[in-house]
This record gives sequence, C-alpha cells and structure tokens, in this order.
Amino acid sequence: METDLPSARPSPPSPPASDLPEIGRISVAELFAALSAGWRDFRTAPAYGLGISMLFVLVGLVLLWLGAGSVSWMLTLSLGFPLVAPFAAVGLYEVSRRLEAGAPLSWGAVLAVVVGERRRQCPWIGAIVVIYFLIWTLLAHMLFALIMGPAALINISSSLEMLFTPRGLVLIGAEMLLGAALGFFLFSFTVISLPLLLDKEVDFVTAMLLSLRTVRANLFVMALWALVIGVLMVLALLPLFLGLLIVLPVLGHASWHLYRRALYSPL
Repeated sequence: METDLPSARPSPPSPPASDLPEIGRISVAELFAALSAGWRDFRTAPAYGLGISMLFVLVGLVLLWLGAGSVSWMLTLSLGFPLVAPFAAVGLYEVSRRLEAGAPLSWGAVLAVVVGERRRQCPWIGAIVVIYFLIWTLLAHMLFALIMGPAALINISSSLEMLFTPRGLVLIGAEMLLGAALGFFLFSFTVISLPLLLDKEVDFVTAMLLSLRTVRANLFVMALWALVIGVLMVLALLPLFLGLLIVLPVLGHASWHLYRRALYSPL
C-alpha cells in the first residue's frame, strides 16, 4: 500500500535584488547637517544609543582591567570588535531609519533587525574587516622591524626613550602614515556599504565597491568626515572610554543620514 510522504517545506524565496542607487554629490554643509541630524536622533531616542554604546565601553574597560596591552588581548580585540561593530551599527541605523520614516520604535523591533542581519550580507563585512585588521597588524610589526632593526628585540613598553631617538621619530611618522592610509581605505569601503546593506538587497562586494566609488566622487568631503570621526573617537577614548557613550551613537546616526544624502534611488 502506497503512502504519501510529506513533502519538504520549500524555503522562503529570497527577496529580489534592489536597483543600485546613484551616487550624488555631498557638500560640506550637508556633512555637518548629517552630524546635526545624528545628534538630533540621539536626543530623540537616547536609550538606544546609550544601550548599544554601553557594550563597547564595558568591553573596553574590562580589557583595560585585564591588561589589554598584551599581544593576546590585542589579538582578541582585533578579532572580536570588527565582528560585533557592524551589528551595533545596524542597530543605530535602524533607529535612525525608523525615526526618519515615523515608524514605531521599540527594542524588540530594533533587535529583530540586528539579529536578522546574521542571515544577510553584513557578517561578510565583519569577516573582511577581521582579515584587514590582521594584515594591518602584520604590516605595522614589519615596519617596526625594518626601521628599528636590532632594537626590535627590546621591549618597547619598558624602553620608551627609544621612541625619542631619530630612528624612533621616523618610526612614529611612518606608523602614523601607514595607519592613516589603511584607516582611510577601511573607512572608504565601509562608510556607505554598511547602511546600504541594511537598506537594500545587494551583495556585500557590490556594496563595498559602491562605497569606494562614493568616496572617490566626494573625496574632500569624505576625507573631512573621516577626520571628524578620528578626532572625535580619540577624544571619546580619553576619559576611560566614557566619551563613547555619546560619540558612538551620534556618529552612527550621522552615518545613516550621510548615506541618505550620498545615494539616491533612481526614478
């Protein structure tokens, strides 16, 4: 006697790919308007920004307490934060998107979007940033060894006077140039791609390439934005990471508004 076997439940169809938005021109005035909008979003819904940024502050304080200066902790930091940061950014983008659209705002709705991103393209950005940071660390160590020579065998943390020698000053300058170049490239392929992946159905490679093209089309303004982010982040780290409670959410909200000004959907 034949029996009907239950058929396999079909997987839900993937949403159709979005049309790629077009790159616009951003003025310096629009850049600071986006920063102002980020501050407004933070003041409108401070609990979300404070809750998300608190995670980074607590982790930073714990690493400092445990001795984050060691190589093992720096490796842990490099591997962990890049994986978490895109999801934290998604939470801030989602808050700004809902405020912009006048949609209801709740922790359940925001966290549902953040958790849902694990099945989309956002984790690939985190994985790429991890690899990027590891290469960055390797290049920084190679530069140290090339410039300092046999002095590289000395523990730099207990021989800080080495940094004030002519060779040490060259090392500081070279490391700053390397960090600025690599940091700006990292900024270039994430500044637009992260909010774009939340907003549209595109693959992460397309999103990163579009981000790079957007930065190239608005090089001066985007370089200024990268400088603003760098300065504010350094200042935020000084008072035991506590400045991150304000700076991180404001910059996250502002990044969403800058993305909305940089790209627009074709008619």
